[in-house]
Amino acid sequence: MSLLPEPPRQNPVTSTARSNNVGLLLVNLGTPDAPTTAAVRRYLKEFLSDTRVVEIPSLLWWPILNGIILNTRPRQSAKKYASVWMPEGSPLKVHTDRQARLLSEHLAATLSVPVQVAPAMRYGNPSIDATLAELKAAGCDRILVLPMYPQYASSTTGAVFDVVADRIKRSRNLPELRLVRGFHDDAGYVGALAASIREHWDQHGRGDRLVMSFHGLPRYTVERGDPYFDECQATARHLADALGLAADQWQITFQSRFGRTEWLQPYTSVTLAELARQGVGRIDIACPGFPADCLETLEEIGMEAREDFIAAGGRELRVIPCLNERPDWIAALASLARRHLGDWVASR
Repeated sequence: MSLLPEPPRQNPVTSTARSNNVGLLLVNLGTPDAPTTAAVRRYLKEFLSDTRVVEIPSLLWWPILNGIILNTRPRQSAKKYASVWMPEGSPLKVHTDRQARLLSEHLAATLSVPVQVAPAMRYGNPSIDATLAELKAAGCDRILVLPMYPQYASSTTGAVFDVVADRIKRSRNLPELRLVRGFHDDAGYVGALAASIREHWDQHGRGDRLVMSFHGLPRYTVERGDPYFDECQATARHLADALGLAADQWQITFQSRFGRTEWLQPYTSVTLAELARQGVGRIDIACPGFPADCLETLEEIGMEAREDFIAAGGRELRVIPCLNERPDWIAALASLARRHLGDWVASR
């Protein structure tokens, strides 16, 4: 007779048997829940408290963040968010939700195994933690995490993986996980960018210079090992080649500088002013690092940068929309997902 206790009987509701359901977590940076001072303060506190984002010792950063920044910046930022807020909500969340739905439809039409696509935000709602819990509750025991950051950085993709890892540490029955590190040189991604710029030129004519503006990072992040700067440069070169541009027809810049430390250069604002002073009258500007329009593209570039360029003597600054819901981008995103899903799925 066995001395081991008889294992408890499992019922269909609590069974730990594999279901072989596949989930895809589509993650973007984040957004406040509303264009209000209170909502922006909550969002900024979560965002700027992440040690991946601000690599300053907590004893030094905490009083600056809570004593100065969170008492001044939320009101200013709320006004900016209000200027671009859509009827459905924050532009970043609206576009990310739409991308997730279209990606789900595309995968459903091309794969024999259903894939549940769920959008999430690294900061704000819906959170990565809550969305992973929802995928688990839906029976997904194979999950692909796809951050919407083409170029890898510790403060973006790395921060997403941190939350996923924290979730794993608190889980007993772990799902199989695959993580997409980046796609800065993906042919479909670059091709969709090139097509969007060509279409803009066909509709509006071609400017004197194409500026490719990427989100900036403190210079020390690259010195500490981030490949972000090199990957932005590679994306820009691939895009210029796809468009057949000569070296003097395009320029890479970095935007969204914050604080007093040196950031990646050349700065977008400084470059635009200098081009205006040089007599470059019409500039087309694209933001390849942002797959979806957001505050940084709609307000910072579409409003502030345009005003600064005109004030410096430029005639026209035309902002090329982000990829958003373009069919060629959704197809490229689906192709990227299929490659990383690999043997979890099969094409029809």
